[in-house]
Amino acid sequence: MRRLSILLKIAENNPLKKTFYSNGKLLITGEYVVLDGAIALALPTKFGQTLTITESENKIISWKSFDADGSIWFESSIPFSSIIKKERFEDSHSIKNTLIEILHEAYLLNSDFISHSKGYTITTELSFPKFWGLGTSSTLINNIAQWLGIDAFVLLRNSFGGSGYDIACAQNNTAILYQLIDEIPKTTVVNFKPSFKDKIYFVYLNKKQNSKAAIASYYSYQGNTGKTIPIINKITQAVIEASDSKVFENELQKHEIEMSTILEMQTVKEALFHDFQGTVKSLGAWGGDFIMVIANSNPTDYFKSKGYEIIISYEDMIL
Repeated sequence: MRRLSILLKIAENNPLKKTFYSNGKLLITGEYVVLDGAIALALPTKFGQTLTITESENKIISWKSFDADGSIWFESSIPFSSIIKKERFEDSHSIKNTLIEILHEAYLLNSDFISHSKGYTITTELSFPKFWGLGTSSTLINNIAQWLGIDAFVLLRNSFGGSGYDIACAQNNTAILYQLIDEIPKTTVVNFKPSFKDKIYFVYLNKKQNSKAAIASYYSYQGNTGKTIPIINKITQAVIEASDSKVFENELQKHEIEMSTILEMQTVKEALFHDFQGTVKSLGAWGGDFIMVIANSNPTDYFKSKGYEIIISYEDMIL
């Protein structure tokens, strides 16, 4: 956080620098089926990513990405020519290839940043560890879209793919309902402030899921979601309206059972936490990233005893 504040201060004092920020995300309901038009509840997080741009020379982007601990997790020089022709490098440069693909699609939407510039020095700064899965890609895409004045949802669709709920979280500072209607994103701000938030925790499963792979897997074995979508929509509405934790927990358990059937997978509680005295809900891609836990008392000791060291309260996680 100290490095982030320093970067923001430098940008304020240097008119040649531009700085953009986007929120991270957690998908509470509607995982996977949001792709098929279900209404999903999503929450922006207090963690996010900053993008800082400075003009430079030589028709090159000098790119450096910092993790939350200040370490550099990606660094490269990308010629403008590589962006224009979407040049691909060998597999060992997979991050560079993904970045070039995003920048190429951005170029197709607004070429001015290439045609009217001599070059850039760009840094990105995460305020969460990149392995947490809170939106390293979506926050980057939204920041690039802000910088270039283009539609972030279009940039996501043309480059990385996905439903776009993460882009909606990047752009909003409160809970949202998100739905794809004829593939057009609809975002509705909602008042989701559970009175029992002191019972809600988020636990990292020590495994980052690959979003693209998870989506491909869903499409490979999904059944008929026509009956599922109205059920999930009803659950989502009930979750928003829940006035006490018991109703909230019951609805989340219904959601887990419904998705377990669709995905033909055990729920995370069945697979890993069958003896836990509380409710466990998968978030986003099943099998990795964070889960949401509802418990009457702080569950930290239980999860640490199982080897899960990262347990974050609702207050500390959600914007």
